[in-house]
Amino acid sequence: MPVGIFRVCLVVITAIVNHPLLFPKENGTVPENTEEIIQKMKEREESLRLEQLRLEQEIADQEATQKALKKAAEVVEESKEEKFRWDMWTALSMVIFLLIEVWRQDFQEGNWQDTGGEEDDMAVLGKAFKGLAFPDKAVLASFYEKRILGTTGDMARMREMVEGFADDLLEALRSVCNRDADMEVEDCMGVGSMYENWRVRKPFVCDLIVPFAPPEPYCFRSQTWCSGDSFPPDKQGYGTIKVCRANEDVTGCICDKTKLGEDMLCLLHSQANTTRPSSEMEDLLCFKNTQYLDADQVMKWFQIAVTKAWNRISHKYEFDLSFSLLDSPGALKIKFKSGKSIAFNLTPVVQYENSDVYFISHFPRSSLAADLPSSIHWFLTFAVYERRFIQLVSKTLPANACHVSCLQILSFLHGKQCSLTGPSGLTNYHLKTVMLHLLQARPSQDWAPEKLEARLQDMLKFLEKCLHEKKLYHFFIGNGKVPAELGFPIIFQRAEPLNLFRPFVLHRDVYRKTVDTFHEMLRNTSALINEYTVHIPLAHTNGIHKESL
Repeated sequence: MPVGIFRVCLVVITAIVNHPLLFPKENGTVPENTEEIIQKMKEREESLRLEQLRLEQEIADQEATQKALKKAAEVVEESKEEKFRWDMWTALSMVIFLLIEVWRQDFQEGNWQDTGGEEDDMAVLGKAFKGLAFPDKAVLASFYEKRILGTTGDMARMREMVEGFADDLLEALRSVCNRDADMEVEDCMGVGSMYENWRVRKPFVCDLIVPFAPPEPYCFRSQTWCSGDSFPPDKQGYGTIKVCRANEDVTGCICDKTKLGEDMLCLLHSQANTTRPSSEMEDLLCFKNTQYLDADQVMKWFQIAVTKAWNRISHKYEFDLSFSLLDSPGALKIKFKSGKSIAFNLTPVVQYENSDVYFISHFPRSSLAADLPSSIHWFLTFAVYERRFIQLVSKTLPANACHVSCLQILSFLHGKQCSLTGPSGLTNYHLKTVMLHLLQARPSQDWAPEKLEARLQDMLKFLEKCLHEKKLYHFFIGNGKVPAELGFPIIFQRAEPLNLFRPFVLHRDVYRKTVDTFHEMLRNTSALINEYTVHIPLAHTNGIHKESL
């Protein structure tokens, strides 16, 4: 801008200096043609005026440009300030969110099992109980004696018979297997409701698990979802099993990744220890072209081995043995000539390290199940620890404690309701999990036999709360209060709690059906209990049960 002003001043001074009035008429150098000079001066003055206008326009343009630049700078500065404020609020929101999440995790870890300990908490729950007439102590006691005890009296004899036959069958299986190439089968163990004495629904089915191990020189190396490896959210509770040589490094030797010269040998691995070809890995029941144990291959091998074993010892027995369910590969049925039958499950499992946690090759799936997992993902079962926990706690409870009675009545009511309205997302395992949580949360004296009615209502209210929140945590996983006497693996105690109701979030139709079935069961509780209490005498019930076996 100063340059423009200077140029204007220069033009004005030049015009003044060259003005004709500054030259006196006496000057002899003045041209005689005055009119021509005047005309030229006018033209010169006009050109100077145009130049002045042009310069003024340039100055105006420069001022406008500067104003625009200044305005743009202000806008940029404002946007920076606004962005800074936005970034600050975003960061503050993230910090608040993280603090809330940390508090939630701490609260959850410290209190996720503290249910039932406060009567006020139970009073807030149980909205579905309003207006319902719940059976009193006398009716419940009569119902339990006539309907539950009357149908479960011979379970011990059935367990003994099934275990004896299973031991004989597995001994025959070992004799038909190739000890150098086939899997090594160990003794079976009884788990589940039949061995925890709360099974009420017929047909009574014994669940037996059979640990097995690979032939020498191989071993199993397992990985779980909580061992630090990457498992998707839908594979929580699962793990994988890798078949390796006993002296093989889990991480693998560099000789497997680098071409050593023909005259060079690995000091750790000789030619005798080279990996088996893929065909032989499949002989070890691995998934195709991998070292991971295939659950489907294991079940096929086990079914063939059981069939061979039965053919060897069938002449000793006066009954037939067959596989009973297509969707449950380990389901077997003993058929007597009289037409009666006994069902039991014989399922191969793999031990997790040196614990009593097992990878189970086949696990019954409910309507909550999403897509079937791949055959290299094995579900972990804690059934042995669950049985031990119930036995351990039972020693501290009053005589004839009502915890098993509550679970049996709840299982009976739920089974009857599902037979009327169809299956729901709830299973007997969910009901047992509820009992385990309350067993840990409530004092021992609260499970006295005369408190059957109160504890049954607590279980129903706790289940209602879990359904409302879509949260029922696995009893052992993430539970830091597991008794040390059980010797439970610490890795699972430190894991994140596993929500058994997580599939309800994904399957809203199943969730809706489950809630409706639960509420319908509550409405029908008094009618069902009163009906069976009045119309089923004890002697008649015992007679029917003995005929069925």
